[in-house]
Amino acid sequence: MARMCEVCGKKPMAGNHVSHAHNRAPRRFLPNLQRVRAMVDGSVKRVLVCTNCIKSGKIRKAA
Repeated sequence: MARMCEVCGKKPMAGNHVSHAHNRAPRRFLPNLQRVRAMVDGSVKRVLVCTNCIKSGKIRKAA
């Protein structure tokens, strides 16, 4: 399963760890994904959604 938000498509970004001595090493910035029960096309489904989508109300949580 991809680490990707099913609503907005947010996925990992690449970057560098930068130490105090300015040494660089590759790293990944992972999105804050949560598995939530949401209403999708009239039925309840478990979806992987980023916290920004949950907070902004882009999904409707199932009771």
